[in-house]
Amino acid sequence: MNSRTDRDGVSSKNSLFLVSLGCSKNLVDTEVIAGTMLTAGYTLTFDPETADLYVINSCAFIPAARQEAEEAIAEGIEWKLRVPGRRLVVAGCLPQWDTEKTIRRKYPEVDLWTGVNQIAKIAELLALPETSTNGGRCDFAHPAYLYDDTTPRLQLTQPHLAYLKIADGCNNRCTYCSIPNIRGVLRSRPLSSVVREAENLLAGGVKELLLIAQDITAYGADRPESGENLARLLREVTKLEGDFVLRLLYTHPAHYSAELIDLLSEGNPKILPYLDIPLQHISERILKAMHRHVSGAEIRRLLDELRNRIPDLVLRTTFITGFPGESDAEFEELRMFAKEYRFERCGVFPYSPEPGTPASVLPDQVPQEIAEKRAAALMKQQRSIMRRANRQWIGREVRVLIDEVAGKQAIGHAWMDAPEIDNQLTFFNAAGLKSGMFCKVKITDADSYDLFGEAIRETKGRKK
Repeated sequence: MNSRTDRDGVSSKNSLFLVSLGCSKNLVDTEVIAGTMLTAGYTLTFDPETADLYVINSCAFIPAARQEAEEAIAEGIEWKLRVPGRRLVVAGCLPQWDTEKTIRRKYPEVDLWTGVNQIAKIAELLALPETSTNGGRCDFAHPAYLYDDTTPRLQLTQPHLAYLKIADGCNNRCTYCSIPNIRGVLRSRPLSSVVREAENLLAGGVKELLLIAQDITAYGADRPESGENLARLLREVTKLEGDFVLRLLYTHPAHYSAELIDLLSEGNPKILPYLDIPLQHISERILKAMHRHVSGAEIRRLLDELRNRIPDLVLRTTFITGFPGESDAEFEELRMFAKEYRFERCGVFPYSPEPGTPASVLPDQVPQEIAEKRAAALMKQQRSIMRRANRQWIGREVRVLIDEVAGKQAIGHAWMDAPEIDNQLTFFNAAGLKSGMFCKVKITDADSYDLFGEAIRETKGRKK
């Protein structure tokens, strides 16, 4: 939606331009920012030159994310200085991470800095009179905020896709991860609130709900007296009416319960046979040093059980190479494990020390070039595995959710691929189809990252 402009082409008051950085969990926060700002009387524009307010919802998970955030801030400052009266806000993880105020002091041009607790209060803060400069009005206390189904939220994804954030924060305390320091401890939303939001999203035309949190398998563990957990949540959401599917992202291998595995093995068509399980490593010593709460043997047992009980299961995982102390033999153990279990979808990241985390001060830090070399070698192996896995789909018919249509060609994704994360499926014979529709596609070709096919159209009998 474009904002109004006056006769000189200058943006009207309270016109908002949004920049969302980082993960899908951060995108939901951006949607909350948008919803609460619109409710407060702002208009949303997709052209920054027609805006008088520029809001950056930042990420600070790793150094690269902080660098991207600073580049976005620099762009925002350039935008601000071009026209008098413009205001710039930086929200979310970066200000929350910046406990020493190093970043905040570096960019005095920013009008307002807000942390995790004030995602839904930016309009309120902007309406206050200036009592101090450079974000002094803001509270960077320990994160405690959690939105609910009554919170205004403007869906910024494609209309047929929506992320459903069921919790925030994390209690796992992996030694390499700064998320608990930035997002706080685990806070699960009440089951009833999640179900109501799911119902609202489905009523608005959503066909695929992607369940997210820092660890969705820990859902409810912070409120054991409630009896709520991921399995129970899934049962309640799948009772909702409509033709829709659920995709589970960010599950932890230490927190799969027998109840959850039993549910997943039932074959409910609304729960996609796709599981995202970031494993990070397989070496017993490295897993212990990472504080992953799970052994290599337990990981193998879990994967074997899931493969045996869930037909057509697709597994996505991530690995970290070059963790402090990782030897050549331990990397080789990881490489052979990945080769043995043949994950259909996989990402590999070289370890880099994160200030303030226990792993950053561990002895035997692996040189960055070695971590990167190992990551490249593992990813090269994985590309071959993924290509073979994809080619096994050739000749099969799959149900596809259409994302884009251009004439006779369309792009979509089946259960094997999470949108904007995994493979694209490009197919033909799509004339008359629309985005947000399900259709059947026969896979005709594949490579490491893309699938190709032909839509299967029903042949109608000739009318007499």
